Amino acid sequence: MMPQNILKSITQASNVIGKTWPLYSFVTSNPLSGYEGTDFKTAVDNAGAILNTTMFPEASLFRQAWEQGEINKLEVEKLLLEKGYDKSPDFYLEQMEARKETSEKNKSHKIDDIMAKWLSAFMDEGLAEWEMPGKEAGFYAAWRKLAKFDQELKINDINDIPKNSSEALQEVLKGTPENNYVAIFTYHLAALPGWTGYINYRVESNSLWHQTYPITLEDYLAVRLWIAKHLNLELLPKDHVGTIPAALTEVPYIWLKAWESTWQQQLVNSLEVQTADETDLEESKNIPDAQMAFCIDTRSELIRRHVESKGNYETFGYAGFFGIAMDYSNLQDGLSRKSCPPIVTSAYLVSEKAGPNKEEELITFQKKNEKSKFGAYFFKRMKNMLPSAFGFVEGSGFFYGCYLLIRTFAPGRFYRYKKKTLPAYENLCTPEIQSANDDKAIQLNIPLDEKVGIVKSAFDLTGWQHFAPLVLFVGHGSHSANNAFASSLDCGACAASPGRHNARMLASLANEKEVRTALAEIHGIRLTDSTVFIGAEHNTTTDEIVIFDAEVPTSHKEKLAVLKSNLVLAQQTATQDRLGVDKNSVTVAQGKANQWSETRPEWGLAKNAGFIVGPRSLTKTENLDGRCFLHSYNWKLDKTGAALEGIMQGPMVVTQWINNHYYFSMVANETFGGGSKITHNITGRFGVVQGNGGDLKMGLPLQSLRASDTEMYHKPLRLSVMIQAPKARLVDILERNGNLRMLLDNQWIYLMVVDPMNNNKIEKYGKGLQWIPVSAESDSEVEHNTKIAYEEAEAVTV
Repeated sequence: MMPQNILKSITQASNVIGKTWPLYSFVTSNPLSGYEGTDFKTAVDNAGAILNTTMFPEASLFRQAWEQGEINKLEVEKLLLEKGYDKSPDFYLEQMEARKETSEKNKSHKIDDIMAKWLSAFMDEGLAEWEMPGKEAGFYAAWRKLAKFDQELKINDINDIPKNSSEALQEVLKGTPENNYVAIFTYHLAALPGWTGYINYRVESNSLWHQTYPITLEDYLAVRLWIAKHLNLELLPKDHVGTIPAALTEVPYIWLKAWESTWQQQLVNSLEVQTADETDLEESKNIPDAQMAFCIDTRSELIRRHVESKGNYETFGYAGFFGIAMDYSNLQDGLSRKSCPPIVTSAYLVSEKAGPNKEEELITFQKKNEKSKFGAYFFKRMKNMLPSAFGFVEGSGFFYGCYLLIRTFAPGRFYRYKKKTLPAYENLCTPEIQSANDDKAIQLNIPLDEKVGIVKSAFDLTGWQHFAPLVLFVGHGSHSANNAFASSLDCGACAASPGRHNARMLASLANEKEVRTALAEIHGIRLTDSTVFIGAEHNTTTDEIVIFDAEVPTSHKEKLAVLKSNLVLAQQTATQDRLGVDKNSVTVAQGKANQWSETRPEWGLAKNAGFIVGPRSLTKTENLDGRCFLHSYNWKLDKTGAALEGIMQGPMVVTQWINNHYYFSMVANETFGGGSKITHNITGRFGVVQGNGGDLKMGLPLQSLRASDTEMYHKPLRLSVMIQAPKARLVDILERNGNLRMLLDNQWIYLMVVDPMNNNKIEKYGKGLQWIPVSAESDSEVEHNTKIAYEEAEAVTV
C-alpha cells in the first residue's frame, strides 16, 4: 500500500497538470484548473516557472494589438503609473521585444523519450496492430515484465525492479527529505504534461480503457523515478528554481490588463442598453413566424444575425446540450457517447427507433450502413496487414489516386455528392429516451415529471414566453476532412459531439401531448396545436441549417418550406460575411469542409472574449464579430434568481474553461497547444504527437489560433461576462456560491452587471463583492488624470 505522505505529495504536485482530452472527445478546459484557488497572476507565474514557459502574450502580439488600436494608450499609461512605471508605453513594449527567452524546456530529455515510448505503447486504444502484452495488469506491472527487453534501460534481471509502484517509490525516495517530495513529483509530472494530463483524464473519467488497462500518476512516477535513479539521473536538478521573479512578468501583465480593459469598454460602448424593458414587452406581443434556439457558442452569433435579417424570426441562446444530461447511442456506428457537459453526470440514454411509416426505409439504410462499415474495415485491414499491404497498394493505387485528385481539385462538388448519396438517418427516426441506470431495454419511458422538467427548464433559462408556429432547437456540428482535431469544432456542451441529437430529443419531448398538458396545468405554460417543435443542426463549417422534419404535420409544411428557403439565403450571406467572399461563398465553404489538405476548415471559437447573459435586445443591432457567447435571459421572469444561478454555475463556468483553453493554447502553444498540424502524427487513436514522438499535445493547433506564422487570429484575453439583472440578485448568488466568487476574486474571469433597477447602469465586479462603475470617467477625464499622475511622478524624480 502506498504511504499516505507520498500519496498526499503526489496529489499536491498534480495541480500543475490539467486534463488532456482525447481526439474523439476533445473538450476545451482550463489547463491550470488546479490553480483556480490562486489569483491569476500568481498562478501563471508559478506554473510558468515549473513548466519553463511564458504564460503571457508575447511582445509581438501586444505590438499587433497596439498598432491596431486594440489597447487604449490612456489605459495602459494609467495602469503602468499605478505600479510605478513612469516611462512611455512604447519604452516598455520595446523592452519586452528585446527580451529573449532562453529557458530550456527541461533537462530530462532522455527519460522523457523513454517514458513517451512506454506510455504510447501501453495507452494505445486500438491503433496498433499488435498490443503491448500484459496491459490488463496495469502500467507498472506491464512495464516491469518487459523492461529488461528495453536496451536503453540496461536491466539484466527483472528481480532488480521493485514488485509494485509503492515499493519503487519508497526505494527511490529513501534518504530524501520529505519536504522535497512535492518538488520532485511536480518536476517530473510537468516534464510531460500532455501524457500525464491524459492519465489524469482516464483516471477521473474512469473510462473503459482505464478500467481494462489501469494506469495512475503513482504508477507513472514510480516507473519514471526508478528509471531515473537506475540511470544515475538527477531526481531534481540543483539549479531548478520553480518560481519566476514577479518583476519579469509584471509589465506583460499590465499590458494584458490594458488590452482586456479596452475590449470591455468597446463591448460596453457597442451595446444599446435600453433604459427600460418596454421594447422587449412590445416585441413579445408580435408572434414571429418562427423561433430558433441556438447554442450559446460564439459561432451562433453570426448565423443568428443573418437568420433574423431574412424574415420575421426570433432567436434565442441556450447551452447546446439543451438541458438533457444524456448519452447518445449512435445508430450509424453502434457506439454510445456522452452528449452533455463533461462535469454533468449522464442521467439518460437516448437511442433511435423508426419514425411513423419509416420502418422499411430504415431497414434499407441499415443494410447500406453495414456494407459501408465492412468496406471501411476491409480497406483498413488490407492496408495494414503485412501479407497484403504491398499488393493492395499496387492494385489500388490508380483508383486511390483518382479519388485523391477529385478530393483535391473538386472538394465542394464531392461534398455535395456525398450528401446526396448518404442521407441522414435522423429523417427516418424518432429519438427515444430512457434512464441511463435502467438496464431493461423494454422500459423506454422516463417519468412524466422529468420530461416536463426538461422542457420547462429550457423555457425558464431563456425567458421564453410566447411561441411561434415553428420552433426550432438548433444544435451545431462541424464538417471537415483529414482533421485530427475535428471533434474540437463540434459542440463542447455535448462533450465534443454534434448537438443535433439533443435538439431532436428536446423537440420530441416538447411535442408530447402529456407534456404540454402538464406544462399548462401545473406551470401555466400553454402550448397550442399551432406550435410545432423541430430539431435542427447548424453546420458551422458551411453555415447550412439542416432541419430534421420527419414528423412535421401537413398543416405546417408550407410555413416550413418558406423558412427553409430563407435559411438558404441566410447561409449565403453568413458565408460571405465569415469568409469575406462575395461570390460562390457557399461553394467555397463546402470546399473547405471536404478539402483533405485544408488546415483551417473553420475557426471554431477563436476570438472568444465575452459572455453576454440577457435579452436579445441587448445585442440584436450589433455585429459582435463572433467574439461573444450569447445566453438568453429575462430577469423579470426569474422571480427567485434560480435560472440565473443555473446559468452562472453552468454555462458561465464552462465558457471560462473554453476561454482559458484558447488563452493558454495561444500564449504557450508548445506546452498547452497542439503545435503545427503539418507535422502531426496520431498516436493510439486518442492524441497527436509532433513528428515521431515526444509529449502528447494537449491543446489547439497553431492553425486554429493564428492567421499566419506571425499574425494572430485569436486574441488572448480573459473572459468578460456581462449580465443584465438586478445587482442585488447577483450579489445574493455570489454570496452563496464560493466557487464563483473565487473565480472572480482571483480574476480568472471578469463580471459586469447591467442593473435594470438602476437605469441599466453598468458596474464591474471588484474583489470582495465591490462594484466599480465602468464608464465613470470619460476619455478626457482619463487623459487629464493620467497627465497629472505623470507630472507628480516627474516631480518626485526631480
